[in-house]
Amino acid sequence: MVDDELEVGVGPWSGPWPDDPRLDPELLAHGDRRNVVDGYRYWRREAVIEDLDLRRHDFHVAIENWQHDFNIGSVVRTANAFLAREVHIVGRRKWNRRGAMVTDKYQHVRHHDTVADLVDWCAREALPVIGIDNLPGAALLETFELPRRCLLLFGQEGPGLSDAARHAATATCSIAQFGSTRSINAGAAAAIAMHAWIRTHADVRHDGDPVSGAVGERGDHGS
Repeated sequence: MVDDELEVGVGPWSGPWPDDPRLDPELLAHGDRRNVVDGYRYWRREAVIEDLDLRRHDFHVAIENWQHDFNIGSVVRTANAFLAREVHIVGRRKWNRRGAMVTDKYQHVRHHDTVADLVDWCAREALPVIGIDNLPGAALLETFELPRRCLLLFGQEGPGLSDAARHAATATCSIAQFGSTRSINAGAAAAIAMHAWIRTHADVRHDGDPVSGAVGERGDHGS
C-alpha cells in the first residue's frame, strides 16, 4: 500500500484572525500550500517581496539564454534561496519557469537583449562581472576572493559562456572537478558559485527562522 502524498504548508487559520496587514485573507481562509518558508505562511506575495528586499545580498546572477536553456528555472530557484539581489536573463525573453517552482514570483528578474546590454547595465551599477566557466587560465573558484558586490555570469548548458560573455568578464573562475565528465550541469555550477559567495560574505549566524517579524501563531497544519 502506498502512503498518500503529504501536503506541504498549513491549512486554514485556526481561531480569531490576526490583525496584520501583511497577511492574505484568502490564505487565512483556505490555507497556504505555497513553496515558502514557514515564516512567510499566510503572507501576501507583495509583503514577502518587501521583506526580502530589506535583506537581499549584494550579488547578482546572470545566465545566457540563446536556446531556451532549461537550467534557468533552477538558477532562479537557487538565487531565491540564497537571496540574490537580481537574476538577469540575457538573450531570449522566454524561459522555462517550471524549474523555478514559483520562486520567480518573489525574485527580481531582469532581461537584457544582448551581453553588451548587460555589460552596460553593470557599468552603470559599478558591478564587476565574474564569469563562471572551466576555461584555460581561469582562476579557481575555490581560492578566488569573490567581491561583495558583483555579478556572476553563466553560459548555456553545453557551450558555456559565449565569446561576448568571455570578453566581457572582469575575471573568470572555474569549478574544480575530479571525475571523468567534461563539465557539470549549468544549474549545479550556478548553485556552487552562489554558495561560494555566501560562504565568503553572508551572515549565516541566524537562529532558526530567517524571516523578520514573522507571525508567531500558526494555523492548523493540513498534513
